[in-house]
Amino acid sequence: MGAAAHPPTPSRLREGEVRFAGYASVFDRVDRGGDVVRAGAFAASLREARAVPLLWQHRPGAVIGAIEALAEDARGLRVVARVTHPTAARLVARGALTGLSFGYRVRAARGARPRELLALDLVEVSLVAMPMQPLARVVGVEDRRS
Repeated sequence: MGAAAHPPTPSRLREGEVRFAGYASVFDRVDRGGDVVRAGAFAASLREARAVPLLWQHRPGAVIGAIEALAEDARGLRVVARVTHPTAARLVARGALTGLSFGYRVRAARGARPRELLALDLVEVSLVAMPMQPLARVVGVEDRRS
């Protein structure tokens, strides 16, 4: 836990961009689909340090920015990202879009209802209107819009 696949490398925000920090996953809380992500579930995937895109509503062709940092902490999967898409940046800056989610492949799980997700391949992080995990949210915003 705590090892970052993408260490923080913040650069200057350009006009119209927004940077946010939040949680794409919250550990030990059952989501709307009956899954619960356990601490350490992302550890192996994060160690591989693959590029993880920031998407709009899980749509593969809808990249809306870039992830600057990903790490597990005591609460969950923490993400810091820059939103470059003008509409998405405005929504995040106004607090109108605060949901976060992630796409994944299961490496290891056990049980059912809730299904415990023990090891996951992280595929993407998305800004979403309705996150599967209601606690997966943007928690802070830095705005460089005019």
